[in-house]
Amino acid sequence: MSTGPLRMFYASTAWKKCRNAFFASKFGLCEVCQVPGEIVHHIKPITAGDVRSNPAKCYGWNNLKLLCRICHEQHHIKRSDGLSFDANGDIVFVKDLA
Repeated sequence: MSTGPLRMFYASTAWKKCRNAFFASKFGLCEVCQVPGEIVHHIKPITAGDVRSNPAKCYGWNNLKLLCRICHEQHHIKRSDGLSFDANGDIVFVKDLA
């Protein structure tokens, strides 16, 4: 799971409002496979620095995509950044599970 500023960002009222509005704008459907979406994904990953100084990257709809859990996980596998999901749906580094 995210830590520090990112954890606070994802728990914030501002992010939840943005996420919910974006979700509704996509009619709750995954933008890749059209099944019910679950995750509002940042196309360009955000950092703690972005949370402090780049609201357009954090909240801008042009940097968001609604994905189902499977498409979200496939995206991270395709990126080969070592990210995956545990049984709770939290992001984990695959290297940490080995």
